[in-house]
Amino acid sequence: MITHVLLLALGLILLITGANGLVDGASALAKKFNVSDLAIGLTIVAFGTSAPELVVNVFASYQNHQDIVFANVIGSNNFNLFIILGITGLITPLVVQSSTIWKEIPISFVGIVLVYILTHHVFVNDSHTLTRVDGYLLLSLFILFLYYVYKQLKPDPVVIETKAVNYSNLRMYGYILFGLSGLVIGGRLLVTSAVDLATTFGMSEKVIGLTIIAAGTSLPELATSVVAALKKNSDIAVGNIIGSNIFNLFFILATSAVIRPIAYDTVFDLDLYILAGGTIFVFMAMFTGKKKKLDRWEAAILLVSYVAYIVYVIQN
Repeated sequence: MITHVLLLALGLILLITGANGLVDGASALAKKFNVSDLAIGLTIVAFGTSAPELVVNVFASYQNHQDIVFANVIGSNNFNLFIILGITGLITPLVVQSSTIWKEIPISFVGIVLVYILTHHVFVNDSHTLTRVDGYLLLSLFILFLYYVYKQLKPDPVVIETKAVNYSNLRMYGYILFGLSGLVIGGRLLVTSAVDLATTFGMSEKVIGLTIIAAGTSLPELATSVVAALKKNSDIAVGNIIGSNIFNLFFILATSAVIRPIAYDTVFDLDLYILAGGTIFVFMAMFTGKKKKLDRWEAAILLVSYVAYIVYVIQN
């Protein structure tokens, strides 16, 4: 028991220090190449913070823990959207760029709908399974998303005007590599120790996946977005969350299906509905109160909604 608690603490320390290094290094990289923080947040930061989800799902798929595969992705996305966006929005109102409102958020919503269609085989009479063909389809769409982000990697005049942190190349890339390593190792330590503790109390894979594993693998996103919010960098904070959700649906879930076709349990339907509803709420929040901004009261609604959702999941 003491060993698990110590591993939890060590994982948390690695997550916080890794997040700080990743945000600093990624911001410096954006400034160096005159690229927007949003583009960096949607790619390097989002991929780095989603690495724990990828590691967990690869092992879960290979070892045929099918409930954990879906629970981790759907649970992590809900945690990202409701908890992380809620906490960062309480720290500082998040200014959201037009491209995020009209492109990235809708893309994440399309991902939710597509996963629902593929797992329910809406257009064919088949079992609830995410097949390898489905996985390749999601991967193909993910490549298109990367191409879209690549098109955004153009010089940003706003970046040129800001005060750039003058890091040497060695220090800049060192921060990014150290940050990614800290996030992956810290996230893995947290998940492993948390699952060991949870199984001691006889929790099901679904509940463990939707709560402990989802929260554990999302801690890199939480740490990174909170640090970014404290540094008043809304683009990385928001880009990290939306980008991670897109990565999880189109890349991580697809990779899991390619490794092994995954049977989908319809008990996850409610969790998908919650995720879809939260995404719609965030989109609509951009047009209420101060335009293109997630206000504190809207962030509070996200947090309260998630608490109610988790209480329901655990009780049932």
